[in-house]
Amino acid sequence: MKQSLRKKHLTLGNKLARIMWQVVWLMLYRPTPRIFHPWRCFLLRLFGAKLGKAVHPYPSARIWAPWNLEMGAHSCLSENVDCYCVDKIRIGANTTVSQYSFLCTASHDYTKASMPLVTAPITIGNRVWVTADVFVGPGVTIGDGAVVTACSKVFSDLPPWMVAKGNPAVAYKSRYFDD
Repeated sequence: MKQSLRKKHLTLGNKLARIMWQVVWLMLYRPTPRIFHPWRCFLLRLFGAKLGKAVHPYPSARIWAPWNLEMGAHSCLSENVDCYCVDKIRIGANTTVSQYSFLCTASHDYTKASMPLVTAPITIGNRVWVTADVFVGPGVTIGDGAVVTACSKVFSDLPPWMVAKGNPAVAYKSRYFDD
């Protein structure tokens, strides 16, 4: 079920924590070799991320606020993923978010002159594959086992064990294994 957007005010403490994280990201996270996943996990955990076993955050993955990130065991944020976690982002176990994808939990209420920040969490289930260059908008839930094909734009919930594609993304066939 799509989450409704809610107004969000960012505190001074939040802003200072993000500045500290950006310095750590730039100096200690980003320049690491690709295989140093445990080191990057350590840094993310220092800033409050909840990470399962054997998580793979790649060095070019941008995480806006690690304290709003949860990743299940054996999950992956690939190269150049933008994880704009102003609100919570939950990524299930054995899930991959592929290169150049954008997970976006925030927008602005354009119906008001002040255009206040509004947010809603993103939940991505277990065994999901968000393929290359996919946009996932605020408040979206992607069900377990789903696959979202390249360059799709996800603005509403996707059911489990379906392959989705398009702009906006829609489920178009069931996902099953030929084992």
